[in-house]
Amino acid sequence: MNMLDTFLASRGIGNLLLSIIRYKMLIVGFCRYKVLKDMKDEILKRHENFMILASGFELLGMHRHPEPRVDYMEWAPGARYCAIVGDFNDWSPTENCAREHYFGHDDYGYWFIILQDKLREGEEPEKYYFQMYNYVDDYDKGDSGVTVEELLKKANEEYWEPGEDRYSNNRFEGPVKLYEQIFGPNGPQTMEDLPDIPDPKTRYKEWAAEHGPSRTAAMDSGKEYDIYNVIVDPEWHEKIRALKPPIAYWFETRKGRKAWMKKYSPGIPHGSKYRVYFNTPNGPLERVPAWATYVQPEVDGKQAYAIHWEPSPEQAYKWKNRSPKVPKSLRIYEAHVGISGSEPKISSFNDFTDKVLPYIKEAGYNAIQLIGIVEHKDYFTVGYRVTNYFAVSSRYGTPEDFKRLVDEAHDYFANSTFNCTGLGLLVFLEIVHSYAAADEMFHSVSSMLYTHNGFASFTGDLEEYCNQYVDKDALVYLILANEILHYLHPNIVTIAEDATFYPGLCEPTSQGGLGFDYYVNLSVPDMWSTFLESVPDHEWNMTKIVNTLVSNKEYADKMLMYAENHNQSISGRRSFAEILFGEIDENSHHYKESLLRGSSLHKMIRLITLTIGGRAYLNFMGNEFGHPKRVEFPSSSNNNSYLLANRSWDLLAKDGVHCDLFSFDKDMMKLDENQRVLSRGFPNIHHVNDSSMVISYIRGPLVFIFNFHPTESYDSYSIGVEEAGEYQIIMNTDEIKYGGQGKLKENQYLLKTISKRY
Repeated sequence: MNMLDTFLASRGIGNLLLSIIRYKMLIVGFCRYKVLKDMKDEILKRHENFMILASGFELLGMHRHPEPRVDYMEWAPGARYCAIVGDFNDWSPTENCAREHYFGHDDYGYWFIILQDKLREGEEPEKYYFQMYNYVDDYDKGDSGVTVEELLKKANEEYWEPGEDRYSNNRFEGPVKLYEQIFGPNGPQTMEDLPDIPDPKTRYKEWAAEHGPSRTAAMDSGKEYDIYNVIVDPEWHEKIRALKPPIAYWFETRKGRKAWMKKYSPGIPHGSKYRVYFNTPNGPLERVPAWATYVQPEVDGKQAYAIHWEPSPEQAYKWKNRSPKVPKSLRIYEAHVGISGSEPKISSFNDFTDKVLPYIKEAGYNAIQLIGIVEHKDYFTVGYRVTNYFAVSSRYGTPEDFKRLVDEAHDYFANSTFNCTGLGLLVFLEIVHSYAAADEMFHSVSSMLYTHNGFASFTGDLEEYCNQYVDKDALVYLILANEILHYLHPNIVTIAEDATFYPGLCEPTSQGGLGFDYYVNLSVPDMWSTFLESVPDHEWNMTKIVNTLVSNKEYADKMLMYAENHNQSISGRRSFAEILFGEIDENSHHYKESLLRGSSLHKMIRLITLTIGGRAYLNFMGNEFGHPKRVEFPSSSNNNSYLLANRSWDLLAKDGVHCDLFSFDKDMMKLDENQRVLSRGFPNIHHVNDSSMVISYIRGPLVFIFNFHPTESYDSYSIGVEEAGEYQIIMNTDEIKYGGQGKLKENQYLLKTISKRY
C-alpha cells in the first residue's frame, strides 16, 4: 500500500470508493503537474533559466552601477511620473526623476532613474563615457596607473590580426566609402540636398544586377543568426565567434575605490533617507519602495522611509563561515530577536548573536527559526504585517548586523573526522506571504490555498481540496516557488503551516505535489492546550492523544511536531508553563503536589511529542525551561509596556523547577542526537490503554512508556516488546535531577524480558 492508499484508507473509505477517489487524486496531481509544466515552458521562453527569472531583486530598487552612478528601477504601470525624493535632494520631486532620453519609462510600466555621482571641486569629467570603477573589491589599491589608451591598444593587438583593426582605427573610412558608393565623389553636402534613399533591399538588387550575387553582401536568405538581414562571410563569422572578447582588459580599465572617492562624491550617500514619488491619475503619491533593503517603518505617526544602504568596504560585513549540512532530523529553536533580552526593551541582532546563539547550541538544538525578521508595520504584530520582503527589520539593527548573526549561527567547521565544531546551526526565516495583503484575516498556507482563507470546516473529503474555493493561482505560485527554490538552492528546506492537511503538500513537484520538505502538524498544540485548560487530568483520552500525534502517519517522515510554539505564548494566550504553574500558591498546602504535577506534564508532553512521530521538532524560546509568563508586545492596550516583551533568563541561575526543566530538555535533545530518534522510521504503537492511561510504543531499539494517570503508579505493569533481552532505562522524567520524585532506584533501571506473549 503506497502513501496515497494509506491516506485514503486512514479515512475509512471502502475499496471501490477508494479506487475511484485514488483515480481522481491522480488526475488532480497530473493536472497540477501539467499546469506547472506549461508555466515553466512559458517562463523559459522568456528567460534563459530560473536564475535569471529569480534575479529581479538585483535590477529593481536601488543599485550601484560600475559607472559612477546609482540606478533605481521601479515597476508602476499606472503612474504618469516617477522620481526619487529624499534628504539628499531636499525631498524635491523634480531633482531626480525618470528622464525620457535615458530609458526613463517603457511600455511595460518600468521606470528607470539615474542618480549620477557628483564631481568634486577641481576634478575634470571622465574622458571616456564608459569609465568604470571598482567600489568594493581591491578598494585599497586605487587607480592602477595604466591609461585607457594603453589598455585598448593591448586589447586590439591581442584581439585583431594585422589589418583587421583597420576600421576600428579609422572609424569613418567605412561610412565615407559607402557614402561615395551611393552618391558619388561629389554627393550632397547638407540634409536639404539629400535625396530619397532607397531601402537596403532595393539598393542590393541594383548592385547585384551590375556586379552579380555576392555571398558577403547578399540580403537575408533565411539564416537564423543573420539578425541584421545581411549574410556575412561564413569563414570570417566563425573565426570571430571563436575569439574570446578581451574582458580582462576591459576590467583592467576600471579604476579603484580610492580613485572614485578622490574624483566623486556619491549622488545618494550611504544612510540617506528616501521614498519614491509618483504622479498618478488620482494625484501625487509617495511610498517606500517595495525593493528597499533597509527601512525605517512608520513610528508614532511619522511617515516611513527607506534608507540607502551602501556601506564602505571597511564597514560592510565579510562572510567567514559556510552553511552546515542539513541534518537528518531537525531540532528547531524558534526565537524572536526583539524579545530575546531580559530587559524591558527591544533587543538587537548583536545581543542575540552574542548571548542567545551560544545558549541555543548549549541547549542541544541544531537549527533556529527566526520570526518577525522581515520588515513589518507594527512591532506588536510579531512580523505578520509585512511591508518590505527584501529588508530585515531595522528595529533590531542593520543588515550587516543580521549578516553577522547568520554567519555566527552557521560557524561550521568540519575536522578530519567529519565532526562539526562551532555552532553549526541552520537558520530558518518565517516568511509570511498572505499577511502582506490588506486582509488582516490571513493565516498560514491555508489562507493562500483557499478563497475562504482556511476558515471553513474540513472533514477530509477530497472535494474540499478540489472545489471552487481552492485558489488555483496561489496553488500554482506555491508549486512554482518550491520548484525554483530547490532548483537554485538544492540544500534549502521549506516548511508549510497548513491546518487542512492539503493532499500532496510535501510530495515532489515532479509528481504533482506542492514540493514542501516538511509540514507542521498544527492540531497537536491545539490538543495539548485544550487538555491543559479545559479537561481534568483523569479525563485525558489516550486514544485521542495518539490519534492526534500520528494523524497523518503516511506523511510522518515529512511532519514537524511541537507541543507549543509562539502562538501559544504570544497570540493573546498563555504558555503551558503559565497554565501549569501560574496559579500555584507557594503558601498552599498543595504547593509541592501542584508543582510536581505541572513539572511532570510539562516534561511528558514534550517527550511524547518529540518521539512518537515526525522527523522534526520545534520549541519556542523560553518554553524549554517553562517560562512562567506569556509574551505581551507593547500596544495601546497595555500602555505600550515592555514588561512582558522579554525573557526571564535569570531563572536559569537559580535552583528550582525552571533549572530542572531546562536540564530535562537538554537531555531530551541529547537523546535524539545520540539515539537518532527523529530520523528513525515510524514507531510501532502497540499499547494505548484509556483505563490505565498508559501509552507505549517502539521506535527502533527504543521503547517509550508513558503513564498519564494523575494518581496511579503501577508496580507490575506488562508491556510487550518485539525483541527479547535486557532493556536499560536511559531517560526517566521522574528523576530527581529533573524535579521528579525519583521513585525508581538504580537497581530498577535494568529490566529483562520474560517469555510470555503479550
